[in-house]
Amino acid sequence: MKTTQNYFKSLAILAILFSATTTFAQEEEAKKVSISGSVDAYYQTNLSASDTEAQSFGTSFADELGFALGMANIIATYEGEKTGAVADVTFGPRGDSATGGYNLNQLYAYWNVSDATTLTMGRFNTFLGYEVISPVGNFNYSTSYLFSSGPFSHVGLKADFALSDDFSLMLALMNVTDTNNNLTGVYSAGAQLGYAGQYLNLYYDGGEVLGFEIDYTGGFDLSDDFFLGINAAYADNEGEGFSGVALYPQLATSDDFTIGLRGEYFATRSDFVSDDPSVFAATITGSYTVENLTIKPEIRLDSWGSDFEPYFDADGAASKSLSSFLIAAVYSF
Repeated sequence: MKTTQNYFKSLAILAILFSATTTFAQEEEAKKVSISGSVDAYYQTNLSASDTEAQSFGTSFADELGFALGMANIIATYEGEKTGAVADVTFGPRGDSATGGYNLNQLYAYWNVSDATTLTMGRFNTFLGYEVISPVGNFNYSTSYLFSSGPFSHVGLKADFALSDDFSLMLALMNVTDTNNNLTGVYSAGAQLGYAGQYLNLYYDGGEVLGFEIDYTGGFDLSDDFFLGINAAYADNEGEGFSGVALYPQLATSDDFTIGLRGEYFATRSDFVSDDPSVFAATITGSYTVENLTIKPEIRLDSWGSDFEPYFDADGAASKSLSSFLIAAVYSF
């Protein structure tokens, strides 16, 4: 009888140990997987024109009037000791515009070959420009002409090198910009040199889509409460392209509220439009945060030079300028 009791006691102990080990392993595994993301929506009305006119600034996203949706963004990240993967899924108008309705903002795997070298393969957001697709990563809710005219994402292989505490280098071989499936056999090359938060970016595809773009992105903390971001770019594809510069001064007036301005000068070069029109766009944005919710009221005014009149005013006449007010709600988790 004692032998039988000891047998069952041993089985019970083994079962408890197995259960505890399995639970511990599952908890350790769960720690490596993280879920994050955001949802956003907004209301927008024209100030200088009727809302019945179907017109917008011509930049990406935030181009609807009345109450409108941004996107739902869900990011699953797995981190191993040396390898990992990211699946970044989007749903909604903003995501559709950025991905061409593909719903995959990013999808890549990476390998930390050493402390100073990381290889990444798959679809990843562009390294050019100051702004990004997700509204969580931007101070202004609407986007700039520089961001809207450049790449959104790339599919390919990139290598990131930490050269020192301040210097970094990235080299990439990719499909041409914003192309998931390469049916032409043409590839693009990319590079980024970073120093202390300042980045010089290069993209080249031999004139297939964008041609050549050089881009500078950086920023400086001028004080504890005042930050100045900078973006400048030049792109050329056999004589056509764009150039411009944008400044992003931002002042934190409290722990919860920051006000910022995006002042942008942008010029285009095209055989289809005479006089190479240019635009000055000024956007004032407030950012008020309550827990994970950020409320962004924004006023924007775009004014084109020369004889370019892409808008309509309140009377329905052609106009060089358009102004609007919007308020956005962005929730991150």
